[in-house]
Amino acid sequence: MASFKFAAAVLLSLGASTYGWSSRTPFVPKTIQQSAIQTNALYAADSVAARRSTSLQVVSDPTEVSAGGGMFTASNAENRRIVPEDVRGRPTMKIVYVVLESQYQSSMTAAAKRINAGSDNMAIECVGYLLEELRNEDAFEQFKKDMEDANVFIGSLIFVQELAEKVTEVVEPLRDQLDAVLVFPSMPEVMRLNKVGSFTMKNLGQSKSVVADFMKKKKQEDGSSFEEGMLKLLRTLPKVLKFLPSDKAADARTFMMSFQYWLGGSPENLESLLLMVGQDYVGPVKESMKGKEKVVMEEPVLLPDTAIWHPVAPDMVFETNEKYFQWYNNEHCPDAGIDPKTAPTIGIILQKSHINTKDDTHYVSLIAELESRGARVVPIYSGGLDFSGPVESYMYDASGKSIVDTVINLTGFALVGGPASQDHKKAAKVLKKLNVPYMCAVPLVFQSFEEWQSSELGLHPIQVALQVSLPEIDGAIEPIIYAGREGATGRSVPLADRVNLLADRAMKWSNLRIKKNQDKKIAVTIFSFPPDKGNVGTAAYLDVFDSIKAVLKQLKQDGYDVGEAPDSKEDIMESVLNDPEARINSPELNVAYRMSTDEYYELTPYAKDLEENWGPAPGNLNSDGQNLVVYGKQFGNVFIGVQPSFGYEGDPMRLLFAKSASPHHGFAAYYTYLEKIFQADAVLHFGTHGSLEFMPGKQVGMSGQCYPDRLINSLPSAYLYAANNPSEATIAKRRSYSATVSYLTPPAENAGLYKGLKELKELISSYQGLRENQARGPAIINSIVSTAWTCNLDKDISDLPNLEGYDAKNDNQERRDDIAGKVYAQIMQIESRLLPCGLHTVGVPPSAEEAIATLVNIAQLDRPDDKIEGIPRVIASSVGREINEVYRGNNQGILTDVEMNEKIVQASRLAVRALVLQSTDSSGRVKEVKNFFDEAGGFFGKMIGAKKPWTQAIIDAGFPEVSDERLAPVFTYLEFCLKQIVANNELPGIMTLLNGQFLMPAPGGDPIRNPDVLPTGRNMHALDPSSIPTQAAVEVAEDVVRKLIEKLADENDGKYPESIAFTLWGTDNIKTYGESLAQVLALAGVRPVSDSLGRVNKVELIPLEELGRPRIDVVVSCSGVFRDLFINQMNLMDRGIKLAAEADEPLDQNFVRKHAIAQAEELNVSIREAACRVFSNSAGSYSANVGLAIENGGWEDEAQLQEQFLTRKGFAFNADKPGMMEQQADLFKSALKTVDVTFQNLDSSEISITDVSHYYDSDPTKVVAGLRDDKKKPMSLMADTTTANAQVRTLSETVRLDARTKLLNPKFYEGMLSTGYEGVREIQKRLRNTLGWSATAGEVDNFVFEDANEVFIDDAEMQQRLLDTNPNAFRDMVTTFLEANGRGYWETSEENIERLQELYAEVEDRIEGV
Repeated sequence: MASFKFAAAVLLSLGASTYGWSSRTPFVPKTIQQSAIQTNALYAADSVAARRSTSLQVVSDPTEVSAGGGMFTASNAENRRIVPEDVRGRPTMKIVYVVLESQYQSSMTAAAKRINAGSDNMAIECVGYLLEELRNEDAFEQFKKDMEDANVFIGSLIFVQELAEKVTEVVEPLRDQLDAVLVFPSMPEVMRLNKVGSFTMKNLGQSKSVVADFMKKKKQEDGSSFEEGMLKLLRTLPKVLKFLPSDKAADARTFMMSFQYWLGGSPENLESLLLMVGQDYVGPVKESMKGKEKVVMEEPVLLPDTAIWHPVAPDMVFETNEKYFQWYNNEHCPDAGIDPKTAPTIGIILQKSHINTKDDTHYVSLIAELESRGARVVPIYSGGLDFSGPVESYMYDASGKSIVDTVINLTGFALVGGPASQDHKKAAKVLKKLNVPYMCAVPLVFQSFEEWQSSELGLHPIQVALQVSLPEIDGAIEPIIYAGREGATGRSVPLADRVNLLADRAMKWSNLRIKKNQDKKIAVTIFSFPPDKGNVGTAAYLDVFDSIKAVLKQLKQDGYDVGEAPDSKEDIMESVLNDPEARINSPELNVAYRMSTDEYYELTPYAKDLEENWGPAPGNLNSDGQNLVVYGKQFGNVFIGVQPSFGYEGDPMRLLFAKSASPHHGFAAYYTYLEKIFQADAVLHFGTHGSLEFMPGKQVGMSGQCYPDRLINSLPSAYLYAANNPSEATIAKRRSYSATVSYLTPPAENAGLYKGLKELKELISSYQGLRENQARGPAIINSIVSTAWTCNLDKDISDLPNLEGYDAKNDNQERRDDIAGKVYAQIMQIESRLLPCGLHTVGVPPSAEEAIATLVNIAQLDRPDDKIEGIPRVIASSVGREINEVYRGNNQGILTDVEMNEKIVQASRLAVRALVLQSTDSSGRVKEVKNFFDEAGGFFGKMIGAKKPWTQAIIDAGFPEVSDERLAPVFTYLEFCLKQIVANNELPGIMTLLNGQFLMPAPGGDPIRNPDVLPTGRNMHALDPSSIPTQAAVEVAEDVVRKLIEKLADENDGKYPESIAFTLWGTDNIKTYGESLAQVLALAGVRPVSDSLGRVNKVELIPLEELGRPRIDVVVSCSGVFRDLFINQMNLMDRGIKLAAEADEPLDQNFVRKHAIAQAEELNVSIREAACRVFSNSAGSYSANVGLAIENGGWEDEAQLQEQFLTRKGFAFNADKPGMMEQQADLFKSALKTVDVTFQNLDSSEISITDVSHYYDSDPTKVVAGLRDDKKKPMSLMADTTTANAQVRTLSETVRLDARTKLLNPKFYEGMLSTGYEGVREIQKRLRNTLGWSATAGEVDNFVFEDANEVFIDDAEMQQRLLDTNPNAFRDMVTTFLEANGRGYWETSEENIERLQELYAEVEDRIEGV
């Protein structure tokens, strides 16, 4: 069946054509796009065009017409039903067909009508179903009814697993009674239904060696790809079979001929198909034709497999670009008013089946729009779905130079292999060689326009997976919906405003390639969040102003006009914030432009739509009362602007809205200014992240009413995004049409120890040497206990002896070792915690020391897929230990194991240092990575038996038996990783986009788990959503779930929790390939299953006997980003949980069912409806806004925060209605009130729970407490998989660990302060997020605030540094301390509060200039 996996891809755009088709009834458009017709009068006038293609039909975008409603059900199979008007005594053959796409509808209808009108031998009754319609129960029932009396079933491209199962369920029992079953490439189980006389797929399988030999021969002869070989086989086999005598060969030939006719797609081809099958296989027709002469079928007439096609060309297609341009430049361009010498050239990739079936209006429309803008076009197609061949053949001139300036792929598929089998590396290589922007626009396949327009989700989830996610891995940008199908006829029609937008954006990208650098205008956009002067230049882990300095320098070097741009970070910062005095004395930033309301309304077409939420312009945001104000500063042709904020941060009522409102006038005015007044050629969004991509609108597949689309309009956007955040970067790509450039996050170093923690380590070191000394040993333990209490470690070590009355000399040796071991385990956990140090500057690669820190973390992980053991495993093995045993003992505080773990960690670090030092230069940087075996010394060293430097380092650290050979794979890998870490691609990446070139794609994620993320400076993508959870992720998830349930059962007298509230994040699931998704399924006792193409889209129940425990109920809160990226996985979870709810099992063994039955009764709904457990925001809306409220202080009490969470996160996903998110607040509350435990995952050292507001924003701990009947707060846990030693901790343990390693750690705050202005803001952000955890979970110990106050407020010198460096951020810090006390989260002395109040007044006066 392997061939069908590939053949699936072939059929979508494979095709044959005939030149002599008869005319058909023209489709009447809803609206005619006048500009295209007027500018290109020749399209309508040319008689060839009239013959070759439909007239220009363009539908406008009536998205405003309706909202809400489901998907995939508006089309109707009755539109495809043909019944003969007059049978005239002829036998009637009934055909039922199921297809993925609708372009066959008109040809099939015409073929049936032609036979009914002209054949003497048979009449045709015909009805067709689009695959997605079978989700609708009524349509499915009608399909079953139609199949009961059908003669022939035809299926094509049935590639959606659950729908393939539905088709098989209906057709398989009827197969024997059907006269013929023709299934063209589909899922293997559907292909097995094939039946043409004696021919079945089983028979074809017996010829496997013949097919394999043919393919192999073709590959050797001409390097054919599988798809190309398949086509050649298809063309050759019928001719070979024709001469074979057996009936089997004749039946096989009929199948192959049927396939040919089907691919041809024209009414004539399909007429031949139906006549051939009818007269040879359908009983009543065969009977009536006894004694009559059979109709001889015409051979299919084929178009070339690859060619250039143009709708008004006299020769239809061209097989060389020389012939095409001879006609195009000399005849067509003069008629169309295009100057071939100066015109930009747009390459267009088309799907051949649309050309075969004449369903090409959407193609014609875009070609006309591009030509009306003065561009040349090169529209190419391929017979298979490997478009790399025609790209190479037709998009270069004779000298090998690219002739295109931008490429638009209109098929929506990956460049090589389409939906079934991709070769992304080959695609990226082909596109990099061409080196132009590569846009992949999307035609609606599974929805009519009306369904898409009314859907809040936007594009169908299956299309998102196949036609957005997969092209992104090739390096594609801008998934703009440009066409769809007309409901009644199924024909493709273009969407006017989308086609215009696509043409405009393609022209702008081409312009970047053509325009001289000195004339290009670039708008650098920075962010301010929360909106405050002390926060201008916000971006995750990025030193924004230092990075802007590097970009300005590079722009100047490349010939851009940067005017009198300052060359220091401070001067750039002050020019945007104002001069040094104004930064403190003025609340306003530098005003670059004042836009009058008249100008605003004239230039912003959607301005009136914003009045519903914000009243008339100018409003009071980004306004001086009369005008709208744009903040920023212009230097030559470069503008550095400050993107306005959302606008509702401090407004409790707006924060509570279930759906996000529109942007405010100031936000709209900013983008209007960039595009229409400053007239930017491109905008560079600077850092992770702004608000543009999170504005209201559809999730994927924007309409002209969606705000990200309206705001960015035709501006090319390059977006610097942190490499560890692929999920939000993907939102920016899809919703704001941005090409992303990844940047490195700061290297993670060990947090280290300080103050009492450092003293504790020294005490333990002393104890290790004197533990058996009966006088000194106990005395040291007494000091350890006393210092541990001072450091508040009593919160983490439950059996730490009480200070009063304890004397270690009364304890035995074992108990003293136990105390030392547990304290040691805690401080080693703190010391070894990974800490991103400082901020990253674009274009500055890590130093050798920073590279060592990153490599040590990479080296600790085993990579079984690559047959690489981590260094700790190899070292442990050399002393006869298994590393996981060492980790377990370490976690339990067993002194010998804590010591062993520490010794292994130090040896690993020394070994990695030895590797890096051989490539380090005198400045402490790695310019070129030296291969040890490239060095003569290494060679001779090997000859004389010397150990490699890293092996020697481990031996010197006390592991003499370590194996050189076992270390070789990991150090070869580390050498490769070092090259990626120190590569400097970020500035070149930015310049590649600004120069209108192709930026190579790369995965985003955690560079420690997946070093393929490196080097940065590439166009970041997520992953193929149908590939998760992977088998490895399922295994890790099962291990975490086992630990979680064991921990909970241990702490609850062996009782299992009945319900766990889970939070799922987009980035986490990308980094871990679906670990937390797999945890949800594992808890409910559900197993994800791959289909026959390897896609994870099925689930099955694990039997209770195998599970060995009850099924745990889960309430899943998905982030808005997870919802956007993994809607198919939400479907998987919903189906899995409902399977559990509907399983007939004892309620004490199935808590999902137990709760669903109770909720069904309470809410008066079915058990299936009550079992909805997968929740998120409404489509196009993000977060609970709890973080926004806390960051801005704009909240009354905790009840308001809890109401916000329930209102905004209470939209249920329902696999039975997959097109929408329904508000189900009552069901959400009902599910949450049974929760015993709240749970989140921490998967990366770079983003921890106080680094960002997201974690507490989505934490339901206090929400659950408020809903539970007993008002008991649920237990709150976090799984930490940031290291090879995965652990499950309580939330309070995690908060303490985070505070000790970051907020209170001199290594962290001094590292931040060394970056200046941004650093103060980063410290304040951690303090504010700590307050957030108090508000949502109540899990922050008093000492955290007390110690922070001591570090930042009590110390007069520190206080002054903070005030001088960023007074606004320091004021926010003082405010946070006062708020923590005022809201009851921090008890402290009156003296502390009075000092803070005085300090607040003092800072206010200084900022106001008093």
